[in-house]
Amino acid sequence: MADCYTDLEKAVVVLVENFYKYVSKHSLVKNKISKSSFRKMLQKELNHMLTDTGNRKAADKLIQNLDANHDGRISFDEYWTLIGGITGPIANLIRQQEQQSSGEEREREREREREREFLIFIF
Repeated sequence: MADCYTDLEKAVVVLVENFYKYVSKHSLVKNKISKSSFRKMLQKELNHMLTDTGNRKAADKLIQNLDANHDGRISFDEYWTLIGGITGPIANLIRQQEQQSSGEEREREREREREREFLIFIF
């Protein structure tokens, strides 16, 4: 990978490489992740962001929800749906944290303004 890639470009490459890391090597199901490989991927790669990654039933339910064509395997498009489903809540959390930080900063600014007004009043 070129050193000139941006952080976003590197992140996209990592996501694509991760998909192919778990893709079935069997010629009949090329470019798809089997159920067992998908469960391994959940446990190894997403255990901090998703709950119950070690729970077989929960993993199978997730596969069922992602498997749009109902072939029992995860295609790249179906995998990308998972990534989108994970990034949405992360974006919301970041937005909330930014809003909270903005609110805290506004409160600190109001407090400084009150202090300035108090000092002006005293002098």
